[in-house]
Amino acid sequence: MDWGKVIYVFFTLMSLTSTAGFLYEHNSMVLFVAASLNMVSTILKIGVRNLLSAELFASSLVADIHLIPAFIYVEIVGNMEWGVALAIGALIANIFSIIIVFIESSKVREEY
Repeated sequence: MDWGKVIYVFFTLMSLTSTAGFLYEHNSMVLFVAASLNMVSTILKIGVRNLLSAELFASSLVADIHLIPAFIYVEIVGNMEWGVALAIGALIANIFSIIIVFIESSKVREEY
């Protein structure tokens, strides 16, 4: 088992579920947690050398670029609608990232 892959998939899933949690209950702390987890996921994906690593990294960056401004809009500007709209974009980017992980997992065979 590749523990590095387990860790970055874990953080990607945590970011995905935290973003979904924010969309369910509009709480700025949940949005902050989602953005933080996604930034950790992005940092972990920097050293990944897999088949679709560029796509994984790009989708994580897209989610970061959505979640950070979403938090700023919710907390500083006070515009929840923009925060929710940006969080939906981050959710889509994280779903894309998980799909890429599934595709990559189906193409790579580990030898024991």
